[in-house]
Amino acid sequence: MFAGKSLLISGGTGSFGNAVLRRFLNSDVREIRIFSRDEKKQDDMRKHFDSSKLKFHIGDVRDYTAVLNAMRGVDYVFHAAALKQVPSCEFHPLEAVKTNVLGTENVLEAAINSRVKRVVCLSTDKAVYPINAMGISKAMMEKVAVAKSRSSKDTVICVTRYGNVMASRGSVIPLFVDQIQAGRALTITDPEMTRFMMTLDDAVELVLYAFQNGQPGDIFVQKAPAATISTLTTAICELMGKADHQVNVIGTRHGEKLYEALLSREEMAASNDLNDYFRVPPDLRDLNYGKFVEEGETSISEATDYNSHNTTRLDVEGMKKLLCKLPFIQSALAGRSGDLEA
Repeated sequence: MFAGKSLLISGGTGSFGNAVLRRFLNSDVREIRIFSRDEKKQDDMRKHFDSSKLKFHIGDVRDYTAVLNAMRGVDYVFHAAALKQVPSCEFHPLEAVKTNVLGTENVLEAAINSRVKRVVCLSTDKAVYPINAMGISKAMMEKVAVAKSRSSKDTVICVTRYGNVMASRGSVIPLFVDQIQAGRALTITDPEMTRFMMTLDDAVELVLYAFQNGQPGDIFVQKAPAATISTLTTAICELMGKADHQVNVIGTRHGEKLYEALLSREEMAASNDLNDYFRVPPDLRDLNYGKFVEEGETSISEATDYNSHNTTRLDVEGMKKLLCKLPFIQSALAGRSGDLEA
């Protein structure tokens, strides 16, 4: 479906955008447009990949005209641009709204007006039962995407929702490795806190699946294992040859959950199990309020959410095997190969 077509990646200089880019760059796609606001990262990417397929567009998703100019002639869009750091969104919630909600509206409106075939929007587990500004803004982003999908005749809009993508920019794994290498104590919030564990490659597979199989308003979730923070830190310390490394428990930070959910109870009741994935079709009820307040669904009462406490739980050895798939961890271990051989 991508042969001879063009793809635009918003937020394409981020770790997720980079992973999608690498996968598509080796395909028979005709052109990949990177839309982002960071000119330095775009220049680094241009030099690194040195590909005639790559085209770069400086702009912000908050600027509709900039998005529209970059979108013309595009067949497919992967929308990854977002503010995603929980602390910064907590202190600046309106900035999260401007980028994650209004920016998504701009991307989708430009895609519809440019007759883009398919748009896949990137969301997060923090959008399910959100308790922080970042999660709330992403939940609203999903609502915007589903609402837009109802009225876009030529453009299929769907959503992919992820848990923790391991070793992505700003994630905790690089921090732990840096702390070990610097001889500093690991700082963890709650040892029993659980998080989904996904590699970037696994996450990109879901993007491809959504492009190929998504229907208007679908939300796709990839089934993933989880681990406690205690298991994660033990696995990293053992891999780095520092099994007795000091760990300091600092307590749960503002806006953090004990566990994350990828699907709510209501979504699980409506979802389709597709072996490796869940598909949540859109709620197509109209503004006839009786359907919301007078008609119940027993399936919701019987359902449970899909979260990092009730999914497959990794032990230390399983966590180590998964960590060893990460290029970041492979590089970190290669950097101390002399120590390992000794």
